[in-house]
Amino acid sequence: MSRRSGVLEFAVLGLLRESPMHGYELRKRLNTSLGVFRAFSYGSLYPCLKTLVGNGWLIEESGGAPEDASVPAGRVVPSTAALGGRRAKIVYRLTAEGKERFEELLSHTGPDAWEDEHFGVRFAFFGQTSRDVRMRVLEGRRSRLEERLEKMRASLARTRERLDDYTLELQRHGMESVEREVRWLNELIESERAGREQRPAAEQDTSEDTGGLPRHRGGTRPDPSDETAK
Repeated sequence: MSRRSGVLEFAVLGLLRESPMHGYELRKRLNTSLGVFRAFSYGSLYPCLKTLVGNGWLIEESGGAPEDASVPAGRVVPSTAALGGRRAKIVYRLTAEGKERFEELLSHTGPDAWEDEHFGVRFAFFGQTSRDVRMRVLEGRRSRLEERLEKMRASLARTRERLDDYTLELQRHGMESVEREVRWLNELIESERAGREQRPAAEQDTSEDTGGLPRHRGGTRPDPSDETAK
């Protein structure tokens, strides 16, 4: 599975864990809630849904109003039927196995979780992630950006005399973007540490799906990709 496909699988399972959706609604949520999918198409979404259904992680339930007619003509949509020239709405629902798969992906803290594209999606689901996992992902992301920043500074020092003013300004802008995200990550990490120290043990959520750790109860999820140097 490609990195892009893995990110999409994670995002789809995460959104459907919140509630069942039909394909058009799911695509809208991917576009509006998760910035990395702003230019996303049905051509990528439906093969992913088909794979997830085939793996037993989703089920399809027909019914309701026809799905949005903006799906490109000739596009084959799994398990849908034409109704008066429009496709029947198919609702996708997470299975018990799908929930287990999402929990497995949610606990992953390896290097893929730190990369630009995957980190933004992982962060969007921090509200469903245990504190220890959040800390490992945040610290890994910070470490990755600090390495990137060091390389950018070294490269700029070597090539500064050969660059024109505009290229130099562009490189400085890229460095400033990375520096801003590092500061943002520092604030998040300190906040997570402070929350762990301050919250009384008796008030912690010890449900199984958080591994006995307090569940994050944050509100609106920011989109870190806006300030990430690509």
